[in-house]
Amino acid sequence: MGVKFKDIVNPEIINFKDLDGKIIAIDAANSIYQFLSSIRQVDGTPLMDSQGNVTSHLSGLLYRTSNIVEKGIKPIYVFDGEPSEHKENTIKERRKIRQDAEKKWKDALKEGDDETAMKFAKRSSRMSPYILESSKELLQIMGIPYVQSFGEGEAQASYMVLNGDAWAVASQDYDCLLFGAEKIIRNLTISGNLSDLEYLELEKVLNDLNINREQLVDIALMVGTDFNSGIKGIGAKTGLKIVKNSNIESYMNEKGIKFDMDIDDIKNIFLEPEINKNYSIKWKKVDKTKIIEFLCGKHDFSQERVLSAVKKMENLNTTQKSLEDWFGK
Repeated sequence: MGVKFKDIVNPEIINFKDLDGKIIAIDAANSIYQFLSSIRQVDGTPLMDSQGNVTSHLSGLLYRTSNIVEKGIKPIYVFDGEPSEHKENTIKERRKIRQDAEKKWKDALKEGDDETAMKFAKRSSRMSPYILESSKELLQIMGIPYVQSFGEGEAQASYMVLNGDAWAVASQDYDCLLFGAEKIIRNLTISGNLSDLEYLELEKVLNDLNINREQLVDIALMVGTDFNSGIKGIGAKTGLKIVKNSNIESYMNEKGIKFDMDIDDIKNIFLEPEINKNYSIKWKKVDKTKIIEFLCGKHDFSQERVLSAVKKMENLNTTQKSLEDWFGK
C-alpha cells in the first residue's frame, strides 16, 4: 500500500529509452502482487495449470521481465524478509480485505456477474510460500539475480542504490523515499508503453519541498504508514505545513495526541533499517532447456510463447561491467 505522498511529489515522466543500460532493483513483492492482481481470466479467476497451481505470477515475471531486458535494462529482484512487528495491524487489515473480497468475488461468480467478479478478484490476491518459491525458481532459470532481504524489500533495494549496486529502485510505493532511495522508477513492471514511466529523485523531492529526509519521515508518520495508523485528519499537504513550523513530537504534545507505539521505533524502521549486506549479483544466460521444462512441462505454458520471451532475453549482457560503465550511459 505504501505512504500516501501523491499530493506533495511531482514525478518526472520518462520512457524506457532513458533506462537503457541501467541496473534496476525491483521490489519483488510489489511486482508479483501486480501480476497476481492483473493477470486473470475475464471472471477474475487467476491463470492456473492443469494441477490447479496459480501461474499468473510466473506469466508476469516471464513476459514483463523479458520485455524489460529487451529494452536494455538489467533487473535485480529484491524479496521481503520477515515483517516488522509494527506491521502486524496492517497485515491483519490486508488479510481481512482479501477475505472479504474473496467472498464477494465468489458471490459474483455465482450470479454470473463477470465485471463485479473481476473487481473483487483483484483485491483477493495473496502471497503464498508456493508463489514466492516458484518465482525465485523461475528467476534463477532465467538468469536474473535476486536478493533476499532481512526485512522490507524496499529498504534493501534502497540500500543497493546507495551502495552503488543499482541505479534506481523500481516500486509503486513512495516508501522508498523514506528508506533513502536516491532514484525511484514507478510503473516499470506494469507499463507496456514507452512514455508513462515515472521518475523521482530523493534530492529533488526534498529540495522542492524544502525539507530534509527526517522531516519527510515525520510527514509519513502523521499521514500513516504500513507501521502506524497516522493522525486522523492529516494528509500529506497538512503534514508538510506542520513539519516546516514544528516537528511531530511537539505537534502531538501540543494537541494531546498519542501513538500506541514508540515514535522513534517507527522512525528507525525507515532511517536505520536492517539490511542484508552479504549478497552477490550476477546475471547469467537463460537456461532454455530448464525454462521449457519448468514452464511448459510443469505448468502448461505455450512453448511458442515461452521461446519468444527467451529470445528477448538471449541478448542480456552477462559481462559484469564496472559501475562507471553502466551508470555513465
